[in-house]
Amino acid sequence: MAQLSRPTARVRKSFLAAMQEFAAEGRGGSGDNSMVGRELRELVQLWSSPEGFAEYVDSNRAAALEDTPRPDGWVPHTTWWLLEGDEYLGRVAVRHRLNDHLRELGGHIGYDVRRSARRRGHATAMLRDVLPEAFALGIDPALITCDTDNEASRRVITSNGGVLDDQRNGKLRYWVPTAPTVR
Repeated sequence: MAQLSRPTARVRKSFLAAMQEFAAEGRGGSGDNSMVGRELRELVQLWSSPEGFAEYVDSNRAAALEDTPRPDGWVPHTTWWLLEGDEYLGRVAVRHRLNDHLRELGGHIGYDVRRSARRRGHATAMLRDVLPEAFALGIDPALITCDTDNEASRRVITSNGGVLDDQRNGKLRYWVPTAPTVR
């Protein structure tokens, strides 16, 4: 059964295979401003050794800390990987607050599922499982965006209670409640 986990070096082989899948579908080009795109452009060399990958995992974990140095315009964020045993299936990240850029294009939460693991409900489950984490960070509701032509992501967001706010710059902007509901 797939579960969210904080990044771990033990899944390096599977993570690298997933990144190859993302690259094969065209991710990582200069116009890909996603987390996966940036990492494919900038971090492949770091991942090439087990030590470099462990450094990458450590930096992912440290990104959640307020006092961790980060590039201008970046905010603290917590990342979880979706794992099934030692198989990397995808990731979800919660940005702890919004800046102007994230308010327009990125939102509080972003997620990716590798091609070979898609169409099995993983993105929906990741988002559902991370909403309480966002709530614990004081985020309610969470802004989540997706490309206007990304029907799968729209379904993930709306199935988790997302309500469309508007469309800006080729992105749909949804607000998703994070507070626990009484059933």
